[in-house]
Amino acid sequence: MAKRKKSDKKKRPIAVTVIAVAIVVLFLLRLYQFFEPLIRNQVFINGITGPLFMGWQLTALGSAFLTSLIYLVLSVTGIIVLIGFLRLHRWSWVLLMAWTGVSLIISLLDYFYSHPNYIVMVSNVIIAFALNITDVQRIYGIRRDDGLSL
Repeated sequence: MAKRKKSDKKKRPIAVTVIAVAIVVLFLLRLYQFFEPLIRNQVFINGITGPLFMGWQLTALGSAFLTSLIYLVLSVTGIIVLIGFLRLHRWSWVLLMAWTGVSLIISLLDYFYSHPNYIVMVSNVIIAFALNITDVQRIYGIRRDDGLSL
């Protein structure tokens, strides 16, 4: 029986896959949120039918474009973070942890003052817990093998 070669590659914990799936779910949700205001304002059917600004204020159409642009930026950023995360870059862990914290705060504010998005909340909680697993922190260089933080 042939022996397997030892590889120097870092082995991914299952939590990394769980985080990647949660990021993909958030990407798909953000992509939907990108298209929804434009569809609601029938931009794809009628085109741009009015002004985006009236004075210094956004019109309803301008607000829809701004909202769509924000969700597009979030979608693209999520994919970039996902690629870095799957390639085991430390910056992606740090960015994802910061992003998740901010997103959880925004989700809680939406929960108390507006209409909550439970899919975003659940995905962020899963990501936050999975990012704090010791094996995940070690593979991204956040925690050393002796247990001391860097």
